[in-house]
Amino acid sequence: IAEDRMLPTFDLHVTLTAADAFDPPEKIGLASLTGEELRDGGTQDLTPEELDERVEFLAANLFSGIGETSGSAGVSLLSKDIDAGLDLLMSVLRYPRFDENRFRLAKERQLQNIKRRNDSTAQIEGTEWAFLMNGENHFSNWYPTPSTLNSVTREDMIAFHHKYVHPGNMIVAVAGDFDRAEMLKKLEKAFADWPAGEKSPKTFPKPEFEPKAGVYVIQKDDVNQGRVTVGHRGVMRGTPDEFALQVMNGILGASGFRSRLVAKVRSDEGLAYNTGSMFGQGIYWPGNFRAWFQSKSNSCAYATRIVLDEIARLKTEKVSQADVDDTVNYYVESLPQRFESKLAVLETYTSDEYTGRDTKYWQTYVENLKKVTPDDVQRVAQKYLHPDQLVILAVGDAEAIVTGGYDKAKDLHFDAFGPIKRLPLRDPETMRR
Repeated sequence: IAEDRMLPTFDLHVTLTAADAFDPPEKIGLASLTGEELRDGGTQDLTPEELDERVEFLAANLFSGIGETSGSAGVSLLSKDIDAGLDLLMSVLRYPRFDENRFRLAKERQLQNIKRRNDSTAQIEGTEWAFLMNGENHFSNWYPTPSTLNSVTREDMIAFHHKYVHPGNMIVAVAGDFDRAEMLKKLEKAFADWPAGEKSPKTFPKPEFEPKAGVYVIQKDDVNQGRVTVGHRGVMRGTPDEFALQVMNGILGASGFRSRLVAKVRSDEGLAYNTGSMFGQGIYWPGNFRAWFQSKSNSCAYATRIVLDEIARLKTEKVSQADVDDTVNYYVESLPQRFESKLAVLETYTSDEYTGRDTKYWQTYVENLKKVTPDDVQRVAQKYLHPDQLVILAVGDAEAIVTGGYDKAKDLHFDAFGPIKRLPLRDPETMRR
């Protein structure tokens, strides 16, 4: 809870231990539908239309949703309407109506979205990359199908809500123009007679799948650019090398125009507008290292060669002190954005509490970044970058991507990186081949 008298506003955000991961396999989509219908399906005392009118009258933002490993809900409005906003949110969370008509419309929207799963190369790339990293059976790659959506009933949502949406599964963050003592009384009153149910686990299974190095190409018709992702398995958050890895990845592709990939692929060669990298440090299972770009089909092989060369260079050539200093400064200069308001501060610490991050992490963040040396960067590059384990995925005009023929490398074809494995598009309804 944090007083913030700068503006006459009020924000209350709730983090929920409710997740897509809790869906029964035959009812995938239940959690997301429940999260959506908490807000959209009305309350015990208000029809969906009446709830919408009330929110509009208060000029409020009332929201709810459930994602892969957590859920959220909240309300934002003028501080003069705190009582009304708090009442609305509590009604949505505690007494959802789950209106049958709104429920039907929500399912219809999701069924329409299923049909559009293969519409864009970005969506195809993101989906396929997740399968290549985590396999077909991990819950992070469970997708609703018409069958699983149609099996979800209003009674299923009621049961899901009863099991997972209660004070024992909530972290509440409140910021705005109010008196702290008075706000604590309001919150105590709002939650006083709502029993805390059994806490749900915040642990989720790791993928049993091991990524298979190789070159994968997927055909997408009617596009003149290809999307390419290169990478492999990353690490868990909290590794002793996490700050050295952050700086290494910043030098490679995560520090904007200062990074090597942006400088080389975009600025020097003009091959891509969007390029970069990340070295995932996962919370519940190892994250993924990946570098990416989007380029004209015939230049994808050339741009991929540049990306692979830059990855290799980090292992063989020590970076300069200036590279390290510039990257550390980039992260230090970006840090205030995470704490630009009292609400942002609360959301950061709420997320850390939910995921179990060390409470001293941000107090020592800058200090730990500044400890990183060029030797550290080369050491972690040699330890954690594995060119022999790279998964290379290209999506677009497959023939043009594979053929290459870019002016600066006419003889460079995509099979220079390994035997090509052509993958058919997944069926949008089943997400299977």
